[in-house]
Amino acid sequence: MPTTAPAFSDATASDSALRRFLFGLPGVDAVGLEARAASLGTRSIKTTAKAYAIDLAISMIDLTTLEGADTPGKVRALAAKAVHPDPTDRTTPRTAAVCVYPDMVATATAALAGSGVKVASVATAFPAGRAALDVKLADVREAVAAGADEIDMVIDRGAFLSGRFMKVYEEILAVKAECGTARLKVIFETGELSTYDNIRRASWLGMLAGADFIKTSTGKVATNATPANTLLMLEAVRDFRAQTGVQIGVKPAGGIRTTKDAVKFLVLVNETAGEDWLDNHWFRFGASSLLNDLLMQRQKLSTGRYSGPDYVTVD
Repeated sequence: MPTTAPAFSDATASDSALRRFLFGLPGVDAVGLEARAASLGTRSIKTTAKAYAIDLAISMIDLTTLEGADTPGKVRALAAKAVHPDPTDRTTPRTAAVCVYPDMVATATAALAGSGVKVASVATAFPAGRAALDVKLADVREAVAAGADEIDMVIDRGAFLSGRFMKVYEEILAVKAECGTARLKVIFETGELSTYDNIRRASWLGMLAGADFIKTSTGKVATNATPANTLLMLEAVRDFRAQTGVQIGVKPAGGIRTTKDAVKFLVLVNETAGEDWLDNHWFRFGASSLLNDLLMQRQKLSTGRYSGPDYVTVD
């Protein structure tokens, strides 16, 4: 089957070949990984660099509403915030995207027309992924037909954890084929994968199947993005590009709430994958609540005053 990485075509030729490849990846030194993530998290940056980092982080946010109570009005309000995060300061960058369920894509597309903000949609029976493949593909087709620029799919964690790697690989391929020009983010739900070795294997599996982004989490479980699991995924995309020439994006999602957190992740990106990933085409935050803290810290840097949470809208 074709993939985006011809150099690894032998690895995906059969179920047994894929298994051999994934289990042939170097084991993860958990202690070393966590120590490096913690060390990078202690880096301090100067005020001018902090201002740059805040604006960069704002531009990397996928502003998200994924609730059963979502309404067209709520989606339009979120779209307005994505375009003008701080209505009192039009120099504030736009966010990267607004992410919604497939049935809200048309509303988001209309609200964001001409803004440059992308419309992303979760699909494939998000967040559990427990549905037949034809249902998952219909989910994707609906979102793409309504105008989605990006699709965030979830892998079948049950299949992955039981060793049915080819099933996961083929589902990603099938979803990718339905995306057309839309970019595909593949969500692993790292909190359910149990080990760092599994996260490394999932990262390579997603990239071999043609993911445009690999994403940590749905934000719907207890353990979401962490510096360590994000560092591991950044190492994977760095190594994948070194071997194939294909660049893949990374999206940590869930649990990133403060400017301090965001800066730590940007340092991880710079020090691990490199400057080429310091752009919202290649790195995103799935962290809607993060935006409010970034806006408050941005105002504090520009005015010297801290306005508090009442300064920004509550999503």
